[in-house]
Amino acid sequence: FGDRAKRDETPPRYPRFMPIEILTVCTGNIVRSPLSELYLRLLLADLPVEVASAGTQPRPGEAMTEHACEIAAELGIPAAEIEAHQAKRLSEPVLAGRDLVLAMTRAHRKAVVELDPSLLRKAFTILEFARLSRHVTDAELHEAGADAGDNPRARFRAVLDRIIAVRGTVDAPGDPSEDDVLDPAGRSWNTYEASMSQLLPAVEEVARVIRAAVSPAR
Repeated sequence: FGDRAKRDETPPRYPRFMPIEILTVCTGNIVRSPLSELYLRLLLADLPVEVASAGTQPRPGEAMTEHACEIAAELGIPAAEIEAHQAKRLSEPVLAGRDLVLAMTRAHRKAVVELDPSLLRKAFTILEFARLSRHVTDAELHEAGADAGDNPRARFRAVLDRIIAVRGTVDAPGDPSEDDVLDPAGRSWNTYEASMSQLLPAVEEVARVIRAAVSPAR
């Protein structure tokens, strides 16, 4: 996993704007959602984006699994960020104000919407979001955000509306479980690899969308 990304050390360029708020959600908050959180934060380090994670059934304070820590390190995530992670529970306060919630499975998305019905249009499984957004080009994302002005959060909301519109034009998978990321916790390294083969490309697709939404067209 080590060659997938490099941290962009460019200083933030949007000091006067509120950041885009993203939350990733899984069960224990020790593998899938923290890896999504940390990797997305790495990929978007130069942009006004804040990413957090939570679990529907965590053991609060629990660290990431050993295999998850290994993967995070290979991705280039700083050791201090890996070591700082502590599992936390999904709750209404944690969900408050989120611009996008990326759940690892349909069950996690359901838990999010049950806690905060206002997030119905902003909550996706991460594989669903990636599946839909791959039908939207960078040029279309730039165009969608252009009328929203310079505010990155407003631009992202306009882009999200564009992706939501794709839901009505793209066929859903024949097997709904194809929108769920495999849970590798407590399982073999091979299972971790299978899970990451789903998760990491989806995180990279989310990063593409956010970067295209926030960055001016060239």
